[in-house]
Amino acid sequence: MTTPNALEVIAELVQGYPSAVIGAGTVLTSEDAKRAELAGAKFLMSPATVKDILDSFKDGPILYIPGAMTPTEVLNAHALGAKIVKIYPVTVLGGEQYIRALKSPFRDIPMVASQGITMVELYISMGASAVVLSDAIFNKSAMSIRDFGVIKKLAGLAALKGAAAVERWL
Repeated sequence: MTTPNALEVIAELVQGYPSAVIGAGTVLTSEDAKRAELAGAKFLMSPATVKDILDSFKDGPILYIPGAMTPTEVLNAHALGAKIVKIYPVTVLGGEQYIRALKSPFRDIPMVASQGITMVELYISMGASAVVLSDAIFNKSAMSIRDFGVIKKLAGLAALKGAAAVERWL
């Protein structure tokens, strides 16, 4: 929800790509969650666990992925009903090795690695169920000059690497 006009962007993407699964990130309030749902978001992510959002969405068709940083936060989010937990900010906490360490006691809790990631393979191999690749795709210099060709290439490369990583670890 930090992207300018995020709700309008979500609505346009949902309209333009009806088979795609479009979500909203940095959702911090129940009000923003409801607005993102109305815009067509199929999943919501937060950098922390927002209990009001989790309570509102845990049994519905919209997937809420709360954020956690510590083992206690991971366990609490899962105990409150989270189906998957976003580990944030993962690169600051030790990257793929931190995912590996968390997966040791929490084997049955699916985790999404998020923040500063450019290498999918390492995170998947250490136990991440998914990886947020916004930093790998939305190159700052390409974004500043609106070079969408570069962004499209980076998105394609990230998709190929993600698919290859998943295939390798299935």
